[in-house]
Amino acid sequence: MNDNIVRDKSFAFAIRIVRLCQYLKDDKNEYVLSKQLLRSGTSIGANIVEALDGVSRNDFLNKMGISLKECSETLYWIELLYQTDYLTQTQYDSIRSDGLELRKILASITKTKKDSRDTRR
Repeated sequence: MNDNIVRDKSFAFAIRIVRLCQYLKDDKNEYVLSKQLLRSGTSIGANIVEALDGVSRNDFLNKMGISLKECSETLYWIELLYQTDYLTQTQYDSIRSDGLELRKILASITKTKKDSRDTRR
């Protein structure tokens, strides 16, 4: 990967999500919530890659917006796993911190692009 912070961070986050889901299945025998987490957590980066290859400003904004929504959903599943005792406090704090950082970046990108689009009208 070359120098794109949001793509690199989302890829690293997806790796953590995959490993967390493997842990949940192998060590905790949890299959339903982990599948939801896997889908949303890996979708963030996939949509970012699509956004970066977007054919228009609107396409870029739409895909980044989807990434932001998927990130929020992922944080929901992480919270639920923690509140139902599948994650320890340490595990929760670590992965949640990465997710919040990624969501903050995506929110900033989305807002900046939306604002620049709106000022061009």
